[in-house]
Parts: sequence; structure tokens; C-alpha cells
Amino acid sequence: MSSRMREFGLRSPYDKLGGLFYFGRMLDKIRSHAKGELPLEYEVNLGKGFDEKCATFLRIRYELVVEYVNDGLNEGAILESCFGMGHRPSEAEIYMWNEFMRKRGWHDDLSETLESQKKKEAMLSRSEIQTMFQFIDADEGRLVNDNHINGNGHSRSRYGRTGNGLAGQRIETSAAL
Repeated sequence: MSSRMREFGLRSPYDKLGGLFYFGRMLDKIRSHAKGELPLEYEVNLGKGFDEKCATFLRIRYELVVEYVNDGLNEGAILESCFGMGHRPSEAEIYMWNEFMRKRGWHDDLSETLESQKKKEAMLSRSEIQTMFQFIDADEGRLVNDNHINGNGHSRSRYGRTGNGLAGQRIETSAAL
């Protein structure tokens, strides 16, 4: 998957939109799917797994997010619409969401899945990959580091850090991979 996925512009799950980990990536996947550019191995999980967890956290239906994306709303409007139709999380809830998501696969019910995926992609020797987010980044060719485990949250995707607002605008940086 790795080199192919970089071509589709899926941002790292660590990239924040409106302060939330993963939400922007979910939007990227929906857009890629609508264009017919999302590989089958990603299509089979659309609306499931982390997508489902994110929609559940916001108390909305995943299909509603798909509808907003397909209607051409910008990312800020999509997020605000989700808040309006579902739940606007407090800062404390966002913190808990982010901490929960960034640690998935690290000594929890996804640990076996993580090890299985590492084995499938010949990454068992990569001891720095301890979470699903780290695996996703490694699998898609992005730098993996332990800052995410330690809570630093610095992302190195081509979208830059988008945690301070709703815009989630793409930022080209010299650190982009």
C-alpha cells in the first residue's frame, strides 16, 4: 500500500481538524472514494473501524458525513454541520478522544490486529510502530516517531499541523513527505 497511498493525498490520522484526530483523514477517504481513486483495501472498511468510531463520537451517522462531503461543503462547514446534527464535544471530550485514538493498538483490543498487519506488511522488526496510527503512517510512507505516544502530536504529513482551527487547510512545508 505504502507508496501508492501517498499519491492519493490521505493525510495522517494525527492531523487535526477542529482539534480532532482522524476526522480530516476520514474526509479524505470519502473524497477519494467518490472520485473512484480509493484502493479496494481501503474501500472495504469505509464507514467501519475508525470511521465508525469517529461518527459515533460525534453522534452522527457516517452516511451523513458522506452526504456533506459529496455536497461539496468545505471541511469547516462539514465539521460544524456534524456538531449541529450530532454532538459538539467539549475540550475535555476532544482531549479524551485524541488520547484514545492515538493509542489504539497499544496494549488494547487492537494489539493483535496491529501485530498481524505489521507481519502482513513485513514490518515486524519496526519496534517504533506501537499503535495503529503509527502503522498507518509507516504503511503510507510517512515518518514514524514516538512523539505521538508521548503526546507531542507533531505531524509530518503534507497537511501540516491543523489542530488550531476548523479550516484544516493544506500547508506545504519543507518537512512534508
